[in-house]
Amino acid sequence: MVWRPPAVLVMGPTASGKTDLAVELRERLNGELISVDSALVYRGMDIGTAKPDAATLRRAPHHLIDIRDPAEPYSAAEFAADAGALIGRIRGEGRVPILVGGTMLYFNVLRQGMASLPQADKGVRAELEHRFDTEGGDALYRELEAVDPVAAAGLHPNNRQRLIRALEVYRLSGRPISAHWAQGAGEDQGGGLPEGTVSLALAPPQRRDLHERIERRFRAMLEQGLLEEVQTLYARSDLSPDLPSIRAVGYRQVWDYLSGATQYDDMIERALAATRQLAKRQLTWLRRWPDAHWLDSQGKDPLADALKIVKGGTTVSGDPDTTPHGMKGTAPGDRPGGEQS
Repeated sequence: MVWRPPAVLVMGPTASGKTDLAVELRERLNGELISVDSALVYRGMDIGTAKPDAATLRRAPHHLIDIRDPAEPYSAAEFAADAGALIGRIRGEGRVPILVGGTMLYFNVLRQGMASLPQADKGVRAELEHRFDTEGGDALYRELEAVDPVAAAGLHPNNRQRLIRALEVYRLSGRPISAHWAQGAGEDQGGGLPEGTVSLALAPPQRRDLHERIERRFRAMLEQGLLEEVQTLYARSDLSPDLPSIRAVGYRQVWDYLSGATQYDDMIERALAATRQLAKRQLTWLRRWPDAHWLDSQGKDPLADALKIVKGGTTVSGDPDTTPHGMKGTAPGDRPGGEQS
């Protein structure tokens, strides 16, 4: 009998090739794919999210894609419940759940379980919202960095909702939100990942290679009709930049261009900068992920390397440093000569 892992995580920064690897693993492990992406849940947002095309989805269906209208929010708690149920069903049917995506908050919620956080306080939230609107996100971000550097490392100063929530939790409980997350893990509050789950982290060895791929992909999205896709959303009266769907990287920048707030070339530069920042935050999360097996996305055969790990072989590129074969060290982009952002 061939041993298979109870579950596999295929994680990595945006534009690293996670989907292609996950599709191949699905066919070799008798698996089912679960999308772990907060933007892919939305219908009608295909080009800017790099959603798998129709041919790929016919070959390898993904759960949790196209399950919400862009006007409908989808929370981490909802994801945890949906993904947890899918993991249980897939395993019960004798197949391997393969979770693929780059929304590290979702992966973290599955690993740790939902922490017991204080309920929202209207007064505190109103004050923080007013400060965000008047002082800007950078001011609140610096405040969060001072009290909770762990949470701040995974946030962008423009992420209004999560930034305000992190500060609100600290104000109400006197403890960083990251401490609540850690407590949730320690108390085993319903983490959805089975024991023995294999965690794969896919990334190129140099940061500049990832940046080049990000730029090529975004320019290809524009050629494929990203402006027209966002124009369709922009024409809807029930959508606004305050919604999580429209705040997705790329969509917000094109939305601003369509509104006349930016010029075309400026829109491109802002979208590229936002995508590079997203990749940087994803790598920050991944460096802290326990027992992650790092794979070189530009290596000779990432699939073969992944299968060696998944099937119990040697770690091909453990948290990689200067060699691609098992040396423990820093994550891609931090190697000597790697470009930093």
